Amino acid sequence: MMSGFRQFILRGNVVDMAVGVVVGGAFAAVVAALTKDLLTPLIAALVGKPDFSAIKFTVHGSVFALGDFLNALVSFLLIAAVIYFFVVLPINALTTEGSKLMSEVLAGHARGIEDSLSSLDDSEKETLRNLLRKLSQAKANPAPQTPRA
Repeated sequence: MMSGFRQFILRGNVVDMAVGVVVGGAFAAVVAALTKDLLTPLIAALVGKPDFSAIKFTVHGSVFALGDFLNALVSFLLIAAVIYFFVVLPINALTTEGSKLMSEVLAGHARGIEDSLSSLDDSEKETLRNLLRKLSQAKANPAPQTPRA
């Protein structure tokens, strides 16, 4: 029973996810500090308020902390922008480039693999080598499958 639990915990994707959560938490703290210490005062200088968290209004005795919501919204937009520009776009570019290179190689299959590879420039050949190396490593080291209950 414990060996199964140990195997589950040590699976690659569980460990990767744990690392991602820790790094994500640290990243969120950095973005929160950036928002609180740099962006909020900059925007507040333009609007005239010293801090967004001071923006509040009351209706029938209930306090609505609009400034706290604005701080959270700015943090969310910053995190979303960083993830998009530093994770999503590069991954999409790599995937598109790899697909294009594979299409070129496969299209030239009729005239032989040597002719196909010789038509690629050095950077394309290096990219193709890296993609094939990653594929062979993934095939050689597959993630262990756990039985489904």
